[in-house]
Amino acid sequence: MRWLYKIIFFKILGWSLNGTVDPAIKKCVFIVAPHTSWFDFYLGLLIRKILNIEINFVGKKELFKPPFGWYFRWVGGAPLDRTPGQNKVEAIAAIFPTKEIFRLALSPEGTREKVDNWRTGFYYIAQKANVPIIKVAFDYGRKEIKIAAPVFYNKTFEEDILEIEKFYAGVTGKYPDKF
Repeated sequence: MRWLYKIIFFKILGWSLNGTVDPAIKKCVFIVAPHTSWFDFYLGLLIRKILNIEINFVGKKELFKPPFGWYFRWVGGAPLDRTPGQNKVEAIAAIFPTKEIFRLALSPEGTREKVDNWRTGFYYIAQKANVPIIKVAFDYGRKEIKIAAPVFYNKTFEEDILEIEKFYAGVTGKYPDKF
């Protein structure tokens, strides 16, 4: 079936892929940006199949209720209770030791809407779980998905986030006004 995903991604949609993921990396946090459209989810599903690796995500628990909950679980999703006052970083980081493979994809914006600052959870989840961060850019301007090498960030958050954001410089989201 990979051939079908490749035809859809490369030929029909006209996208390119720059970078790859070593399948030996069994646990990591992917930060995927910009996240401005639902279409990003489907691009992610295509790339996951093209790379032939399992990639997981968390989503608001409401997505996992009928009638579509089975689908989101089937494609690697796990429900997340977003009720205020809960330590989501701790809860998500605690998943890593319970799984043989857990490659968590997160949007640092935390929404498809424009934000002034990224949420910091991805950074602290990776540190708490002691897993690398892999930066992924969905560049609609170039119709390219860029995947960076895995990195363990260990400076200060302020220094590390500046380095992370450089990777996304010049990247255009599906809806540029939201990134």
